[in-house]
Amino acid sequence: MDFFVEQGTLLASGPDMLDPNFMHTVVLMCQHGESGAFGLVLNRPSTQTTQSVLSDELALGRVDVPIFVGGPVGHDRLQVLHRVPEIVEGGVELARGVWIGGDLECLGGYAESDPEGFASNVRLVLGYAGWSEEQLEGELEEGAWLPAQCSSGLVFDEDPGGLWRHVVRSIGDLSDGLDLEPPDPSWN
Repeated sequence: MDFFVEQGTLLASGPDMLDPNFMHTVVLMCQHGESGAFGLVLNRPSTQTTQSVLSDELALGRVDVPIFVGGPVGHDRLQVLHRVPEIVEGGVELARGVWIGGDLECLGGYAESDPEGFASNVRLVLGYAGWSEEQLEGELEEGAWLPAQCSSGLVFDEDPGGLWRHVVRSIGDLSDGLDLEPPDPSWN
């Protein structure tokens, strides 16, 4: 059986995933190949903002935009997810309507001119989730991750605290009742 997931797939952690880095998380897969995989956790807001991370020489550093934790690796790397390629130049489409990357000055101008639109259409992520060769395949085989179809509505969900449940419910009959499971069975 093939346990590779396509770029742009969402992975919801299984309800019994107890790793604090991934408990009740949703990961957007950015790349999965023979040498490993990487993705971005979508539902972990951080306490950092663009003002605390970026220089005020950049327009994006002069606005106070929240940043999410993308995973336990590479906290020195800011990733940009957006669904406005007509406003944010550059980037690559990961999934239909979801782009990664873009010009920081375009992002800063957008944040300054339309803060509400920016908040609805852009997610800034610091760090990423990474898997070594065959690691993710093994975790998928064990059922640690539940693959789901991506939509820009899920990626930019305004309720990051409820995103895991939204994604698990989107899987359909196979996930019936899993969205009600607590992160730790001892919490029952």
